[in-house]
Amino acid sequence: MVLSGAVKMSRKRSAESASLLKHVPDAKRACWGILTSQGSWADRSPLHEAASQGRLLALRTLLAQGYHANIVTIDHVTPLHEACLSGHVACVRALINAGANVNAATIDGVTPLYNCCASGSVGCMELLLQNGAHTHTHHAHFPSALHEACKRGNSQCVESLLSHGADPDHQVPHLGSPLYMSCLHRHTDCSKILLHRGASVNVGRADDSPLHAAVRQDSADQVAVLLDFGADVNSRDGDGQRPVELAHADGQTKCLLAAFEGSPRTLCQLCRLKIRNVIGRSRLKLLPLLPLPPVLTHYLEHM
Repeated sequence: MVLSGAVKMSRKRSAESASLLKHVPDAKRACWGILTSQGSWADRSPLHEAASQGRLLALRTLLAQGYHANIVTIDHVTPLHEACLSGHVACVRALINAGANVNAATIDGVTPLYNCCASGSVGCMELLLQNGAHTHTHHAHFPSALHEACKRGNSQCVESLLSHGADPDHQVPHLGSPLYMSCLHRHTDCSKILLHRGASVNVGRADDSPLHAAVRQDSADQVAVLLDFGADVNSRDGDGQRPVELAHADGQTKCLLAAFEGSPRTLCQLCRLKIRNVIGRSRLKLLPLLPLPPVLTHYLEHM
């Protein structure tokens, strides 16, 4: 049977992608994910290559010769996507100065900001945010930069996104909340940042709470942080199970939850949680401006 032209091209692109990927380091290849899954290597321009490899002089020369900063592959991958994925700050700056769209999206909804979170490049991220990059997309099922940062444990990216107005409770239907994502992948530093910024401690994915996710991973550090911020030990997942019922019989989280249930939260903890809740997430950043003794400010900031 004769294959159609479209199928032939698809197979050719897949073969080319596989061949090229053999020469790419494992650490970098792991970041490409969605981009390479569509065969975007097949029609990359010299500008894409220069941006990906951080060759600033070549990139500037190509731009001067007439290459458009927003040139795309068939999958809508731009040179800016490539520069952010590889963490080349100088190339990102040059592309933005040449008019690159900081909110360009691939056919999979991947943005340059998302790629910064995948690679952990805070420098590239700050440039994008300073030049109008959106912290969230308008499509609920598109990849989320904040979720990607939490998944990979890039805490500095999480901090930067939240500082520029990202919603710590932003929901992606199939992923849940950013806090749920950080608990699922055992990144306690990301969880702490989200909670300090006012993330809802009990909002996870559907009926599954962040505490459920942390307990399944037997992550005692995560569980301790969640409990300190008011996690509900009596919440039930889709199967009707409480977190303690999911804990490994001889695991650290089992002991931690048992000890917690045997000694309720102190009045000091309850008051702090209540005051922070009344203040509201959007005003937590104003706490240092209140005319309070430092000890009270630190108490309310949960430092």
